[in-house]
Amino acid sequence: MGVDMVDITAKRAALTPHRIAFEDALTGRTLIYAQLEDRCARLAGVLAARGVGREDRVAILCRNRIEFFEVLFACAKLGAILVPLNWRSPASELRALLEDCNPKLVVFGAEDAETARALACPALSFDDEYEAAVANAAPLRSEQRWAGDATWFLMYTSGTTGQPKGVIQTFQMSVVNAFHVTQAFGLREADTTLNFLPLFHSAGIQLITLPTLIAGGTVVVMPGFDEARALSLMPRLDIFFGVPAVYQQLALHPDFESADLARVRSWGCGGAPLADVLVERFAKKGVLVCNGYGMTETGPTAFLAARQDALTKIGSVGKPQMLLDVRIVDSEGVDVAEGESGEIWMRGAGLTPGYWNKPGETAKAFTADGWLKSGDIGRRDTDGCYYVAGRIKEMYISGGENVYPAEVENVLARHPAVLESAIIGVPDEKWGEVGHAFIMLRADAGQVTAAEVIQFCRANVAGYKTPRHVTFVDEFPRTAAGKIRKHLLAPERNGPAR
Repeated sequence: MGVDMVDITAKRAALTPHRIAFEDALTGRTLIYAQLEDRCARLAGVLAARGVGREDRVAILCRNRIEFFEVLFACAKLGAILVPLNWRSPASELRALLEDCNPKLVVFGAEDAETARALACPALSFDDEYEAAVANAAPLRSEQRWAGDATWFLMYTSGTTGQPKGVIQTFQMSVVNAFHVTQAFGLREADTTLNFLPLFHSAGIQLITLPTLIAGGTVVVMPGFDEARALSLMPRLDIFFGVPAVYQQLALHPDFESADLARVRSWGCGGAPLADVLVERFAKKGVLVCNGYGMTETGPTAFLAARQDALTKIGSVGKPQMLLDVRIVDSEGVDVAEGESGEIWMRGAGLTPGYWNKPGETAKAFTADGWLKSGDIGRRDTDGCYYVAGRIKEMYISGGENVYPAEVENVLARHPAVLESAIIGVPDEKWGEVGHAFIMLRADAGQVTAAEVIQFCRANVAGYKTPRHVTFVDEFPRTAAGKIRKHLLAPERNGPAR
């Protein structure tokens, strides 16, 4: 058994029935906790009437909306398992996931109706029948405690390096994550936060919407990220969490310099390293963006830098959160010396028990004594702060030296013409492997040559780290969270270097 969770909506309705739980950023519609509990209980009745029971899966395909969380909580009341689907994926890709999880029902929004219907699964439409069904259903009264080791939802990994796997998310993982978020961000019961990260990633649910609801705060929901609307909402927000692409979009918006960011007291970033230049750009407006690190498998909150280190230790993801143990090990699983790089291993109450229907993959991901092998390279400094250099698979060896692309990408972010870059290792007859930089230029960059980019790197990093090849691209292949899918980068896909 794990650490149990109380029925969140029922408990909140009892504690703070008239406080606003949700607000729709587009329409201004609000939902107080008493209404949220009533709707979730009625929806549980709707799902039960459609044959959904304990441990049955319910797939959901929609943009960010309040009703997503109603389905999430209704599943919890039934003991069913929610499966968020990536709305950017075609039906042909989603069918493989449905074959893996075998849902009883697909709930969908109007924007994704065509894809949902192509899945040939019993369906419930948010925009056609949902409201009437909820209004006419009797509330289902369920257990007031949810077993900590029970599966609440499945998060299929974004697949930056291969086929997605269904990462099991338990109630205990959500309890631990809420504890970590509350400590790391100083979350309070009257706080207002913003939901916009895709809901088929753990950050969309857990950073920091679910902890806000547990605390009794208010969540403003946007269908997707809109930098202008986000900037206009800042005077109402207390905590903000985004990925690097979000911070880049905010900084590029013409209203950024005049925007009022003073109310937001905690800023977090995860998903990928935030470039030093962006940290400094926000610092000029009095904003200390704290880098963090976590995985779908860690629930996801694992690290977050302290505010006092945001500028003195730029690039650090801080220290492990309270209920997490961390090791940095070599290829043999032996702890490395302080300052040396190795694979990040993690162990704690907030980790996934494994992958849905994949015992072999689960066994490969964990050691016999419960350490999760992250696949990421990191190091720890003398103050106990950690730095993440990227995926082990991204590291390449040039002339016998290890090269971590994230380090060079961070340097390239300082080039005035470079908006974003991605570096991969490619074969080389002389050095074994060398770097190939893919560069997306700023709109006002003008003419930039590959030779200029290489010379800029040579002046700022060691010679063996300097890319030997440069390709300019108009866009990168990305996951929905904005991560660059480096395994899809190849010169022939993006045109010749210049």
